[in-house]
Amino acid sequence: MTGHKEPALAVANVSRRGFLAGITAGSLVLAVGLSPEVNAQEKKFGPDGMPNGWRDDPKVFVSISPDGLVTVTCHRQEMGQGVRTSIAMVVADELDADWSRVRVAQAQADEAKYGNQDTDGSRSLRHFFMPMRRAGAAARTMLEQAAAAQWGVPVQEVRAREHVVLHERTGRRLEYGALAAAAASQPVPAREALKLKDSSTFRYIGKDRIGLVDNGDITTGKAVYGIDARADGMLYAVVARPPVFGGRVGSVDDAETLKVPGVVRVVQIAPPDIPSEFQPLGGVAVVARNTWAAMQGRDKLKIVWDDGPHGSYSSDTYRADLEAAVRKPAKVVRSQGDADAAMATAANRVEAEYYIPHLTQAPMEPPAALVQIKDGKCEAWACVQAPQATRTRLSERLGISEENVIVNVTLLGGGFGRKSKPDFVLEAGLISQAMGGTPVKVTWTREDDLHHGYYHTVSVERLEAGLDQRGMPVAWLHRSAAPTIGSIFAPDPKHELPFELGMGFTNVPFAVPNMRMENPEAAAHTRIGWFRSVSNVPHAFAVQSFIAELAHAAGRDPKDYLLDLIGPARIIDPTDIGDAWNHGEDPKLYPIDTGRLRQVIETAASGIGWGRNLPQGSGLGIAGHYSFVSYVAVAAEVRVDGDRLVIPRVDIAIDCGPRVNPDRIRSQMEGAVVMGVGLATTSEISFKNGRVEQNNFDGYEVTRIDTAPREIHVHLVASHDYGHPLGGVGEPGLPPVAAAIANAVFAATGKRIRRLPIRDQFVA
Repeated sequence: MTGHKEPALAVANVSRRGFLAGITAGSLVLAVGLSPEVNAQEKKFGPDGMPNGWRDDPKVFVSISPDGLVTVTCHRQEMGQGVRTSIAMVVADELDADWSRVRVAQAQADEAKYGNQDTDGSRSLRHFFMPMRRAGAAARTMLEQAAAAQWGVPVQEVRAREHVVLHERTGRRLEYGALAAAAASQPVPAREALKLKDSSTFRYIGKDRIGLVDNGDITTGKAVYGIDARADGMLYAVVARPPVFGGRVGSVDDAETLKVPGVVRVVQIAPPDIPSEFQPLGGVAVVARNTWAAMQGRDKLKIVWDDGPHGSYSSDTYRADLEAAVRKPAKVVRSQGDADAAMATAANRVEAEYYIPHLTQAPMEPPAALVQIKDGKCEAWACVQAPQATRTRLSERLGISEENVIVNVTLLGGGFGRKSKPDFVLEAGLISQAMGGTPVKVTWTREDDLHHGYYHTVSVERLEAGLDQRGMPVAWLHRSAAPTIGSIFAPDPKHELPFELGMGFTNVPFAVPNMRMENPEAAAHTRIGWFRSVSNVPHAFAVQSFIAELAHAAGRDPKDYLLDLIGPARIIDPTDIGDAWNHGEDPKLYPIDTGRLRQVIETAASGIGWGRNLPQGSGLGIAGHYSFVSYVAVAAEVRVDGDRLVIPRVDIAIDCGPRVNPDRIRSQMEGAVVMGVGLATTSEISFKNGRVEQNNFDGYEVTRIDTAPREIHVHLVASHDYGHPLGGVGEPGLPPVAAAIANAVFAATGKRIRRLPIRDQFVA
């Protein structure tokens, strides 16, 4: 494990503590987590109020019951990324368990028991791979110790293999279940005594076609998502929310609503203080005996809205504000050399501005939650990415002690960051409380989801480069203006936070001697929230598009120019180039490796056949990006067919370090390409008079089957063995997609794309 110093890990035997509900007596139950001193260190916060790191305390539980069933309690949420399967695969491999006898239980919200449960940042496997291996290895060792004691033989003579423990000399064998109770009495092996499997003996880790643990339930309709939650006697609710962020109800006439058959009551929800964090927007809830009646009743409400301070927010005028901001000096967030002097003496100068609109996550399952309050206790069933935040906010808003709040996490029909904000669960809780504790399920429609979300930030990116006689940059200036996610947490912040700046802005690893990055002020006029890959999306689009423009100015091949700009393979400490965040990871464990970035670019280019002859109206584009400590490159082929943009093929290459579940990596990359095509070509949230203009998927267009790439080829680039730290997978695939497509459009048509979405900009 060259250069990889693992955090101290603690494996504890909790078989007799009754720690987990539903665990059969006589089971072996192990908990694995960071040692207390490491966890305390990782919880420290910096002077800006942001956490120093994202390292978690993964108290994940592994149990073996007397019938031999292995249960892994997953404290992260499943939203299509396969985390429940992948975590269980790691445990099962080190345990040498029979995969058909492995089950996954979803943890309830309980940070004291399970540690940080937020599912975001592409960190679940990269943080939990080694803890899960050690949990499986500890359980395997304890089973072997129990068998050796029962047979009266040295433990070195027994071996756990495929769900049984064997004494090879005599042929005796015992199944795991038969040994569970005795193994629970064995001491937990010391960390240094644990023997992990050699990767050459892995049965599941790194292997294809394992299959999702939820596949059967999902395909037969048994899986429970947030929208499926049920409780006896429950009522249904929808909410009319202020159409403008920060607005409130002026007056409401509900007379016609109460005449709708099935409508039970109308409940007002108080608006939040600003900044609103995860609180509901307020408004008027219609409670009924079914969702349809609630929706019909909502349509008949007569509400006069007070729009508040953001009633004049419009995308066109705000874009002009951002453009004005990036055209003058601003707060310097990275500086090396003397960019002004180098720019003044450059042989040639190129500048460009790029616009990326608000986007919304638009998960296929809109927000939905069921809450009931009974006997002073609150219980919720919800599709949330952040269950502990949900539990805490329910406790605070309802005035119920946290130990009396239960949050049951369902499957998520997509999340992309939207479901890390539990405002919709709080709505259900407040309505249930108003209804005397009756179970109430709140369902958001697609229109609700688009009109009242937490939006990906809008931004204008201005880049300038001074080129030498060879056409290579000697000076680089980048100004990025965008409202910050911090605006939902703090009053009126004007600059992006360090973690937003460290997403492909301050940490670009280019071989340019003189660089300056500036961050102008930008006020927020709506709720800004996490979106898949966050600020990497606008930064990658602008930077990688600009590099293609520089290549054209220099008369160079875009792929070769990109590689020359990155420079030779070298290891860069991100803190040396202005990024103190590094996606929450230790820069010593996760430096920027330009050799790995070069390799994915070359792999994607080779896959698509870079340089091949194409018919008129077709073109190739390429882009590469480092995010969430992984390296991704995308090469795209486009064809202009009249007024249609056709994408015959996309090749995407990823180096995420050691691979746990290759099938899911491919699925994530394919999904990133499809999502990236949408945000590149059609997706946009725009505002007029404070209101979102798009109502449904006819306005906010996501990629459909007829506009998706005909072929997507995923290339998994392995750069390390299993002794090295893992990278992220869920988010890194998205950022380079739009730039690769835009660059391909230029190659096909000569039309430079500087504004997303592309729509019909390619038409002459």
